[in-house]
Amino acid sequence: MANVKKNRPKLQSDIPLRILVPTQFVGAIIGKEGATIRNITKQTHSKIDIHRKENAGAAEKPITIHSTPEGCSNACTTIMEIMQKEALDTKFTEEIPLKILAHNNFVGRLIGKEGRNLKKIEQDTGTKITISPLQDLTLYNPERTITVKGSIEACARAEEEVMKKVRESYDSDMAAMNLQSNLIPGLNLNALGLFPSGAPGMGPSMSSGPPPGAHGGCSSFGQGHPESETVHLFIPALAVGAIIGKQGQHIKQLSHFAGASIKIAPAEGMDAKQRMVIIIGPPEAQFKAQCRIFGKLKEENFFGPKEEVKLEAHIKVPSFAAGRVIGKGGKTVNELQNLTCAEVVVPRDQTPDENDQVIVKISGHFFACQLAQRKIQEILAQVRRQQQPKPTSGAQPPQPRRK
Repeated sequence: MANVKKNRPKLQSDIPLRILVPTQFVGAIIGKEGATIRNITKQTHSKIDIHRKENAGAAEKPITIHSTPEGCSNACTTIMEIMQKEALDTKFTEEIPLKILAHNNFVGRLIGKEGRNLKKIEQDTGTKITISPLQDLTLYNPERTITVKGSIEACARAEEEVMKKVRESYDSDMAAMNLQSNLIPGLNLNALGLFPSGAPGMGPSMSSGPPPGAHGGCSSFGQGHPESETVHLFIPALAVGAIIGKQGQHIKQLSHFAGASIKIAPAEGMDAKQRMVIIIGPPEAQFKAQCRIFGKLKEENFFGPKEEVKLEAHIKVPSFAAGRVIGKGGKTVNELQNLTCAEVVVPRDQTPDENDQVIVKISGHFFACQLAQRKIQEILAQVRRQQQPKPTSGAQPPQPRRK
């Protein structure tokens, strides 16, 4: 084993630094015939994309810097120095803050509980940092703008600290995603919006095609049109406003993004601590909707910075199939819990509902819940297949050999 920790630095260098610069300074950053930008890339060993054609007429343009964390920071500092010089030369008197773009999924952890992480960065670097509101987000723009005010040296130090936090979040999310993606075969991760689009850390899987190791032929979601499923996800009652959003905007966007019907059931009483979110859609829509809900609760600090978001989900199964989920002497449900790290309970003495269904309760962090849901759906699919009448003509399905 040459280097046990070799993956961590690789992941940390993969996420690019994205900044916003005033449009009037883009020419100075590029330089005559591109000489200045070429010089920056050479000196900092970076690849820099200036998105000049995006948002025609906009007051600011995004710049993406691909390099090591040190390379990104050096390129950013050089760009700030060029803008300051150009501002002096053109008698531009307004302050030019550093504006960093960060995917919304990482911002909650950057801020920290009660804003502690952000306050510490401000105190350590002598800067003033503000973050654009959640209302500015759309499905097509999942980035928040982190505005840093201070001297160039102070802003450069703040950039290092901000991006260190962002990379740590990216790193831990990537590790969790890589750990679980092989356990949920065929899952199309590229549309989930969990990471900045096209982030090199994801390789081609975030921009096109299935993730490495996920073979279309073995997709647990099947081919064609997968069946719709209903999941009841229980969230803290105080989080309902955050999930719904201003004038219902967030829940509408989430429903559109996931391709699922998402509704919040009325409270069961005045003092109810939890509310039920009813999610209806095929497996991939379930994954996307539930992932965003778990993420939103983390971002809005309903759980501590080092605390995993753990929720309870209920799915209904035909009463005759409940025994298959439990297994002989609880064998299947125990195996399910060991495999998924979720708590899976089929409450005893349930009275089946009008559709002759009973509830299975699943509790755990996001991936544990997802994996348990998929495994239970596999058991139900197996039960349904066994109930189908055997074909009377044509080729017979191969019979398993007896040992």
